[in-house]
Amino acid sequence: MIQLIYIAVLLYTQQYIFLKLQVRYSFKIHNCCKLATDFLELRNHLTKVSQNYMNISLENKCAVICGGSQGIGFATAMALAASRASCILIARNEAALQEAVAKLPTTFHQKHLYKVADFSDTAAVKIAIEEITSGTNIEILVNNSGGPKPGPITDANPEAFKAAFNQHVICNQILVNAVIPGMRILKYGRIINIISTSVKTPLPNLGVSNTIRAAVASWAKTLANEIGKYNITVNNILPGLTNTSRLESLVKQIALDKGIEEKQVKQELIGSIPMRRFAEPKDIASVICFLASPAAAYVNGINIPVDGGRTPTL
Repeated sequence: MIQLIYIAVLLYTQQYIFLKLQVRYSFKIHNCCKLATDFLELRNHLTKVSQNYMNISLENKCAVICGGSQGIGFATAMALAASRASCILIARNEAALQEAVAKLPTTFHQKHLYKVADFSDTAAVKIAIEEITSGTNIEILVNNSGGPKPGPITDANPEAFKAAFNQHVICNQILVNAVIPGMRILKYGRIINIISTSVKTPLPNLGVSNTIRAAVASWAKTLANEIGKYNITVNNILPGLTNTSRLESLVKQIALDKGIEEKQVKQELIGSIPMRRFAEPKDIASVICFLASPAAAYVNGINIPVDGGRTPTL
C-alpha cells in the first residue's frame, strides 16, 4: 500500500513539474534564476513528500551494533551507515573491529567508532556501553551475540543455560538500561534484537539456544509494552539459515552427527527453504535498517522472520 501511495505521489510530482514549466516557460526561458528557484521549490516539495510517506534516512542518528565486526552485525552496520547513521561497533576482537570500522561508508561525514567487549563478560559490556553513552545519546541499539553451542537439551548442563542467559538476556538488559534515558530525551528510539526463527518453532539439536532465544523474545515484548509511550520501539528479527560462520559450524555438526558430507547437509537445508537459497547477511540487515528508520515508527513488539519462508508457522 505504501509503495502504491509513493508511486502516486511521484506521478503527481511529474505533473506538478510539467504544469509549472508550461505556465512559466511556455514560449522561452526569460530568467535562469527563476528556473533555478522553481527547481529548488520542487526539491523541497519532494523532500517533504519523502519524509511524510517513506522516510528511511538515519541522518544525525547514532547506532550501537553489537557483534558488529562480522556476519549479520557487520552487514547491519554497513546498511545503517549507508543510510547516514554514525555507528559504534561492539565486539571482542579489536583487530576485526578496526577493520570493520575502516570499511564503513562516511559519505555523509559520519563518525564511526568501536568498543571492545566480550559478551560472555557482563561487567565488560556494562563498562563499554556506559563509556559510549557518557559522550553521546544513542537512537538505535542492535542487540546481536553469537548463539549457544548446538546439541540436544538433554545433554546440556545447567552452566550452559546460565552462560547463555547472561550473554543474551542480561547483556541486553545492561545495554537498554544505558541507552533508554538518551532515547527518552531525544523522543526517538529503536531497539532491535537479532534472535532466531526458533522463537516461532524450536529447531532440532539447539536445546539451549531454543530456550534462551524464547526468553529474549518475551523480554523484548515486555520491554516494548513498557517504553512504547516514549516513541521507543522494540522489535525482534528472526534470521533463517544465513551464510555466516554460525551456519558453517551448524553444518559441520550435522554432518558429523549423521556421518554424511557437508555438501549433502547444505543441499538438504537449502531444499527446506521455499526460496531455495541461504540468506545473505545483507538480507537481514535491510530489514533491520527499515526498523531503525522513522518509516517504522508504528512497528512495535513483534517478531519478524527473515528466512525465505522456511518457518512453518504463520
